[in-house]
Amino acid sequence: MFEQTKTAADELAIARETFETAVLHAVTSGNEAAAERDHAQLRPFYRDCRGLLKDSPLEPLITGLNLTRLLVQNRIAEFHVELETVPARVADSAHVARAAALESDLMEGAYGKILVSASTPDTLPSPEYAPFMASLAATVREEIAACIEKAYASIAPAAAATLMGIAPAEVAAVAARRGWRADGAGGFAFGEEKKAPSAKDIPAHELINQTLMYAKELERIV
Repeated sequence: MFEQTKTAADELAIARETFETAVLHAVTSGNEAAAERDHAQLRPFYRDCRGLLKDSPLEPLITGLNLTRLLVQNRIAEFHVELETVPARVADSAHVARAAALESDLMEGAYGKILVSASTPDTLPSPEYAPFMASLAATVREEIAACIEKAYASIAPAAAATLMGIAPAEVAAVAARRGWRADGAGGFAFGEEKKAPSAKDIPAHELINQTLMYAKELERIV
């Protein structure tokens, strides 16, 4: 409960604005931990003070940013819990709609749409989304790289670059980080490298024991 004083509403409004500023600063600074902490402190002002304060014009933006942060951190269950508590006025905003569309793209594996959104900041509801979209794009590219490893026996750098939405010159860094090996034709190969068989691979002792066993059985039969 908030103490009912003559200046209570003004004090609450100032506190809410302070935490909103803190959230936006943390987001633009790329500090996800601070953004989460500041949003947790801001949440009561949006939920518990709704009847005491006028609606904040920043609530849709900050709500959309918080939902996007949960997606970046792969906290899908918490994303849906948060989404269920968003009031209709905020839920109908472009910010929340964009976060919901991102979640749908992730679940459908429509990684190309996410990469396009990350590379075209003019399509974002607000410039504050750029740091989160950059993080989400990096995560998506790692998922695409993992899919490439399972779907192809080998791949050319240009094809890998197209799939991951990066420049061909950046593929070498991805290959080094993920342990891709050269396929001898300028591309990259996946899976374990097969070695040519050698005499050491022949189970000599097992073959000798089996041969002796067969010989003993033949003697018994004769």
